[in-house]
Parts: sequence; structure tokens; C-alpha cells
Amino acid sequence: MKRVYVLIINWNGWGDTIECLESLMRCRGVDLRLIVCDNASTDNSVERLRAWAEGRFDSRVAPGPLRKFSWPPAGKPLAFAEYDRSQAEAGGDGGGPPLVLIRTGGNLGFAGGNNVGLRYVLARGDFDAVWLLNNDTVVEPQALKGLLDRLDEKPAAGMVGSTLLHYDEPERIQARAGGWYCRWIGLPWHLGRLQSVSDPPQRERVERWMTYVVGASLLVSRGFLETVGLMCEDYFLYFEETDWALRGRGRFELAYAPESRVYHKIGRSIGTSSDPRRKSPTCDYYALRNRLLFTRRFFPEALPTIYLSVFTALLVRLFLGRWRQAWVAARLLAGYEPRFAPEASVPL
Repeated sequence: MKRVYVLIINWNGWGDTIECLESLMRCRGVDLRLIVCDNASTDNSVERLRAWAEGRFDSRVAPGPLRKFSWPPAGKPLAFAEYDRSQAEAGGDGGGPPLVLIRTGGNLGFAGGNNVGLRYVLARGDFDAVWLLNNDTVVEPQALKGLLDRLDEKPAAGMVGSTLLHYDEPERIQARAGGWYCRWIGLPWHLGRLQSVSDPPQRERVERWMTYVVGASLLVSRGFLETVGLMCEDYFLYFEETDWALRGRGRFELAYAPESRVYHKIGRSIGTSSDPRRKSPTCDYYALRNRLLFTRRFFPEALPTIYLSVFTALLVRLFLGRWRQAWVAARLLAGYEPRFAPEASVPL
């Protein structure tokens, strides 16, 4: 039986994380190990997760069509280990409980938090694949099996993505595994984002167009992780999975498992949105900053049009009266990087 580590980053989101964990505990046919890396939450997340594992606290799942995937609660207590960052990156204490809670010691961002968990997995060396999963997701019982089956069917693949659906509108697709990145404007397009779940999946077409796999549900093979290495921590938020996929180009392919269904509460934790009127300052800052950073690294020939796109974003924010975000865009265009406090969600 294959051993898969599921890696979840938590930052002030213990309620979503517990609902996600409950849905994962219904996955069958695989030796599943759960890792939660807590990025220095301030809402007592670690204490809540510990109480949940010990059976002293049940998840609170709102009524709805997805409730069946995480309710009633799975049997407790659940054996677990708790480590700080140094203990985890050394592989723990030698045991292998079904749940590991890791206190990373700071808000390390998406890649930084994941890398602590990935170092734990690599130090142990007893895995076939790692499933990166957002804490604000709920998975169907066959979601992991679908990913593993596709990896078996396409051994050249290093990354496999799921059918990502909107948690609040389960018939609407967020992405079919991943998307296509346009280097000239610096923006991604999630494949299938205008479709419904009843539309034909067109797996081969999706795989032909994919530039990246969405990090909300991303299965990484052992070969990819050992060959390409860890995620780049320069971004803090956004572009990490695209950077990772491009670093593996020519050595690994990307794959799509249509039958792997994952429901995503998009934007719950940091205010992610494609609409500039709804973007949080955190989302807006990192989206603009990393568009420039990513282009310098991989597509420097596109920098003139990328600067033009950021200038256009500046004008849009001025038109909308988003003065602070317009100031951030202007500073980025001038070559200055504003100091930023992710916890406060405001540029300084």
C-alpha cells in the first residue's frame, strides 16, 4: 500500500482545517499520514487541533450538500505527535503517527510553511508522494485515489491536480487541475474556470495546455521532490506552484485526475479575488510584487509588457479609490518594495 503524506498549512484557520482533516479521514486504500504546519497562528489553532485529535472537541460543519464528506466526526482519539520546526525538519522522534502537528515558529508563507513539512517527509524517507492541500478545502473520499491512479497511468508526471470546485457552489469549477500562464501580461488562467462539473473534462486537452497545477490540491511525486527540490520561498504568497512546475520542465510532466474532486473555500483566509474591488491589501500586494519577481526570473523578455500591466493596475486602483493599494503599485514600479506586515494585511 502506498504511503502518502498530506501537507496542510494552517494560519488562524483551525475551523476550516478540522473540517478538511475530517474529510481526509474518510479516504481509503492508502497509507495516509496527515501533517499540519501551523504558521504561528494567534487564534489558539494548535490547542484546538490538539483537542480535536484527543476527542475533546468536534468540528462544527454547517448544514449543506458537502456536510456528508466531513460529518459525523471520525473516531477519536487520534494518535498524534507535536514538533517544533527543528524537531520536524530532523524527521521527528522516529515514530510514525497518523497525525503530526508542526509549529513552524513564524508566519513563513505558503512555500515556507510547506517546506518545513516537506523537510520532515524527506528526512523520514518513507513516502511515495506528498499531497499539498489547502486547509480551506473538503475532499471527496476517492479524491486521493484518483490522483494516485493518474500518477500510475502517467509515470512521467511529477505533479497531478484535481478538479477544484467552489465550496459554496459545488457545481462550479474553479480549475481543472491547473492553468495556463501568459508571460506577456503576467496573469494565469485557470483551465475550466467558466465550466460546470457536468461539462466533459477533456483531460488530454487540459494536460496539453497546463503550465502549473493549482496549489490548493497538488500531488507531488517522490521523484519530482527529490529531483527538483523544495518550493521557492521568495514569493511568500502566489506564484510558488508555477515556479515549482517550471523548474521541473523537461524532466517531469503535469497531469490531471478529473475524478479527484476537491471543494475549495476560495479567498477565506487572505481575501484572494480576481476583482480589484474585492482584493485584500495582502492579496493585491503579493499578486503585483510577484508578477514582477516571477517574470524577472523566468521571462525577462516580457518585462516591458509586465511593467505596463502593473501600471494599468495602478490606474485601476486610482479609479476605484483604493489609494493605499495604488501607492503600493507605484512603489513597486519605482523599484522599491514596501515593507509589509502579512498578519496586519496592510502595507507599511
